[in-house]
Amino acid sequence: MGVCIYVDGNFYTDKEKATISVYDHGFLYGDGIFEGIRAYNGRIFKLKEHIKRLYQSAVSILLTIPLAPAKIEELVIETCRRTGEKDIYIRLVVSRGKGDLGLDPRKCPKPTIIIIADKITLYPPEKYQNGVSVITSSIRRNRPDTLTAQVKSLNYLNNILAKVETYRYGADEAIMLNDEGYVSEATADNIFIIKNSNKLYTPPAYLGILEGITRGCVMELASKMGYTVIEEPFTTHDIFTAEECFLTGTGAELIPVIEIDERIIGDGKPGKHFKKLLAGYQELTRSEGVPIC
Repeated sequence: MGVCIYVDGNFYTDKEKATISVYDHGFLYGDGIFEGIRAYNGRIFKLKEHIKRLYQSAVSILLTIPLAPAKIEELVIETCRRTGEKDIYIRLVVSRGKGDLGLDPRKCPKPTIIIIADKITLYPPEKYQNGVSVITSSIRRNRPDTLTAQVKSLNYLNNILAKVETYRYGADEAIMLNDEGYVSEATADNIFIIKNSNKLYTPPAYLGILEGITRGCVMELASKMGYTVIEEPFTTHDIFTAEECFLTGTGAELIPVIEIDERIIGDGKPGKHFKKLLAGYQELTRSEGVPIC
């Protein structure tokens, strides 16, 4: 399968040749931002929305992206085109750039722009068919007043620590709580639960979640399908007693949760509401997007 990587004006098809400086502050300090994007059947899904969020993250951390959004969009399309593939995972990264060994961002005169067009597999196919098990992590989500989740930053250590805990307990994923004990999100995905058959619940942004683009798609789809979509705080007890639960994210797409902390959710199988929403989402990804060629 074809791979293409753009780094500051150059395209590479050899992963080993696509390099950055060890003095890049994205590498040294996690000082940067990113977006994960997908292309389906030759169309890049929600490209403009992802680029808009990238620039919003940049504003929040006082990072000036040296190219206009239209140019970034053009580069993403060209990087994808050079893979020769139709189904692609894209990682768009903007770091503070090369500086010195100090923290001072003023020592980084030029941000580094990287676009990786490759594949991603977060879960094996059988997990999408049979569902995943999750635990409640002891690692609390960062408070919004310390590092807001609305900035999709390169600093993912909070999430990684929860992911490490996941594997230590033999689970597939972890649910992270905020500092008050409310459910926020999984390590890299948003969470939804179904209650009372037609009510779809998801945590609100102020609980320390990233307002995911896949999350937004699912909420819009659900509303059109007649579900009542509710953004309000809930606890793990609400997941224990939910009819269905599933996670959403660009990388994972939609994946059902069948067990949390050794409690079986619903009948322990992916539910009819999840399947209905998944079918709607898949139809969207097949029919919408910016053409690669």
